[in-house]
This record gives sequence, structure tokens and C-alpha cells, in this order.
Amino acid sequence: MKFIIGIGGVTNGGKTTLTNRLLKTLPNCCVVHQDDFFKKPDQIQVGEDGFRQWDVISALDMEAMVNTVKGWQENPVKFARSHGVSLSPEAEESDSELRGIHFLIIEGFLVYNYKPLIDVYDKCFYISIPYEECKRRRSTRTYTVPDPPGLFDGHVWPMYLKHRKEMDNNCSRIEYLDGTTTKDDIYNAVYESVQNSLQKYL
Repeated sequence: MKFIIGIGGVTNGGKTTLTNRLLKTLPNCCVVHQDDFFKKPDQIQVGEDGFRQWDVISALDMEAMVNTVKGWQENPVKFARSHGVSLSPEAEESDSELRGIHFLIIEGFLVYNYKPLIDVYDKCFYISIPYEECKRRRSTRTYTVPDPPGLFDGHVWPMYLKHRKEMDNNCSRIEYLDGTTTKDDIYNAVYESVQNSLQKYL
């Protein structure tokens, strides 16, 4: 059996932290990171706001991302092996009844803004944090391409608000998570929700 979990969220909301924890506890679990599909910097256009448009869907090679997901759907065992994922480990805390299931986590900031991806998810989660907290966290991060002055208010946050509205219209199955609660709370809410969904298959 195959089960696909979407983990979306605002920049610096805690997507990667949650994903890494689920990878440790769900057996046979692979991940596709949307950030791995960014186009090269010279392919990113400068928008009317004066900034390079990193926070829009056209900055990503979404076709390649969908093909990667399809590769997993066609053969999760082969996909896991080619990505160095060991299958059916005695995953810590993992329930033995979950071991026959192959999990894929699709993680990123625009995972619900591309129509061909929306139908693949069995579970959709989205982590949000308020403006002030998001700006604070973003300012403490070091990026390969550093943020130019004013990028957060001039591009990142306006794009987040635009995409959030679009996403709410695209996908009605999203479970929203409060990124200001503890990492444990967020993880427990997701793990429990996934388990509850799986009960009907087990």
C-alpha cells in the first residue's frame, strides 16, 4: 500500500523539522523536497517588485517534481533504494502494522499550488506562523543566495499571502497546524492524523 503526505507551510514555519521527524518514525518513508527543484539563479526573473522571483511557482521545475513523485508511485521500493532509504527498518516508535505501507512525504512552500500535484495526496498538512514570528525566523537563517534588503516585506510575505489564498481555493482537505506551538505538538498532531486515516485500510 502507498500513502502520500503533503507538508506545506510558510517559509521558516517548521516544515523540514516535521518532515525529518516523520522520516525517522514512519517505516519505508521517502521524501521529495520542493526546494530541490528550484531553477538556476539566472533563470529566475526580476519582478515588478524589483526582486528576483524566488517565491513563485515558475521559479520551480514543477514538471520534474511531478515526474519524481510518479517515479515513486510506480515503484516505491526501487525509488527508496535509489535514494538510499532502507526499507522496513525497526523504525523507532513505529507501529508494526504500518510496516507494509510505503510512505512518501512531499514537502515545500508551494506544494498545494500546482494542480497536477493536488490529487496525489492522501493527507495534506500546512504549517502557518504569524508575520512577526516569520520575519524574525527568516532573519536568523543563512541562505545560499542571501536575502537582499527588503525582500521579506517586498516579496516573500506578499507572495505568501497571495499563494495562501490560492491554495485555500485549490485544496479543501488541508489540515492547518499552528507553527508557534511546540515541535512535539505539531509532530503528534500529524502522526495521530495519519494513523487515524490509515485505520480504515488496516
